[in-house]
Amino acid sequence: MSPILILGCIAAYFACLLGIASVTGRNAGSAAYYLGNKQSPWYVVAFGLIGDSLSGVTFISVPGAVGLTHFSYLQVVLGYMVGYAIIAAVLLPLYYRLNLTSIYGYLLGRFGRHAQRTGAAFFLVARLLGAGARLYLAASVIQTFVFDAWHVPFWLSVTAIIALILAYTYRGGIRTLVWTDTFQSTFLLLGVVLSIAVIQHELGLGWTGAWRAVADSPYSDVFFWDWRGRDYFWKQFLSGVFLAVVMTGLDQNSMQKNLSCPNLKEAQKNLYWFGVIVVLVNALFLGLGALLYAYASAKGIATPQRTDQLFPLLALQHLGPFAAVVFVIGLTAATFSSADSVLTALTTSFCLDLLGMQDGAALDSRSAVRTRHITHVAFAVLLLLVILGFRLVDRPAIIQVVLDLATYTYGPLMGLFVLGMMSHRRVSDRWIPILCAASPAICWWVNANSKRWFRGYEFGFELLILNALITMALLWAAPRQRETPRLEGRGA
Repeated sequence: MSPILILGCIAAYFACLLGIASVTGRNAGSAAYYLGNKQSPWYVVAFGLIGDSLSGVTFISVPGAVGLTHFSYLQVVLGYMVGYAIIAAVLLPLYYRLNLTSIYGYLLGRFGRHAQRTGAAFFLVARLLGAGARLYLAASVIQTFVFDAWHVPFWLSVTAIIALILAYTYRGGIRTLVWTDTFQSTFLLLGVVLSIAVIQHELGLGWTGAWRAVADSPYSDVFFWDWRGRDYFWKQFLSGVFLAVVMTGLDQNSMQKNLSCPNLKEAQKNLYWFGVIVVLVNALFLGLGALLYAYASAKGIATPQRTDQLFPLLALQHLGPFAAVVFVIGLTAATFSSADSVLTALTTSFCLDLLGMQDGAALDSRSAVRTRHITHVAFAVLLLLVILGFRLVDRPAIIQVVLDLATYTYGPLMGLFVLGMMSHRRVSDRWIPILCAASPAICWWVNANSKRWFRGYEFGFELLILNALITMALLWAAPRQRETPRLEGRGA
């Protein structure tokens, strides 16, 4: 597929996004930017979350990683479904009762200002790194198959991608993103379904034959029971539960869209359905991975050392023009959906939690709007710098990088929320930033020595749980707070 045709597909796709943004961004004030005027239909939010949560990591890295980890990732995804149910039953009622715009306003009321800023700071770091890793993966593929042919440097191509995302998220915020994410989820799913159809056609298989080929594949093992390995079932399943809780329920980016639903009941319905959808969609991506390896084997194509390159290699160089177009459109959807909403969430948390901007009519003042616009652009620049930093890191599967980062950055957040909700202990607010920073350092030390200390045991995603427990223990041992923090409401 020629670079010009690839670029044409991307340009057409971006034109559609701009069209949606021009309609939804009209007369968009702060209420529309932060919470979509509380008018987002639950089914639109649920469908749009597919593109936001799966992104380029699922589209490229999950199918490729099948060659290394088989279908073990499905163990994590099954845990996700349980985690979403917990969020709907426990966290969403709390957020709606307090009428929050930023969910870290809960920490202000429970512990104090330092706790709110600490929670927001961990979210900002976690989301910047996570979004940077996801966008880096998709941008690298576009760079390899388009811009390298024109000798355009990586930093320039990524800058162009960030600028495009900035163009359609700058004004409308959540009101725009709810609809652009739905558009992008549609094309992301079309990308995987049509790619499967192309491969089964090339292999002379019907849908039944493709199902049988996946089931008989040497990569189709789902459940693993060696307690010492990273892929042990209970280790991955429970980690999936906790990862879903922290990366969705304690994450402003995901919760901001859920809080844009008109009421609690519709927000809960959105998450329950999304829990089912995410299992089915990830199973599709894993099946696609097995078929990719089956096709490479049948055609005598050498699989690349970096598993992230398998899908783009076959789609763009071996499966024909139609497969190439399908791949480019799906990848483009993954590229934009992985970064657009995060700019709005980062801006919201920074303005409300760190700067302490008041909610309500004050957010529509000229100075508040100017601050919001400057912050939005500043985070776009920071995201660019993070992506360029990932360019220096050479890992075979970016999905592992994303989940590893989550265990260190979301652990203290989980510890703060669980301690606040499960006990009445008042921790001295000024100790919270220090103790929450100490916990990831302790976890890193334990993880580095786990094989030697625990008879060959290797930590996986359950390191997140350990991180949260250490945070809770440190906070419990800290001096008590003498005064009860004042509970502030919406956006505090």
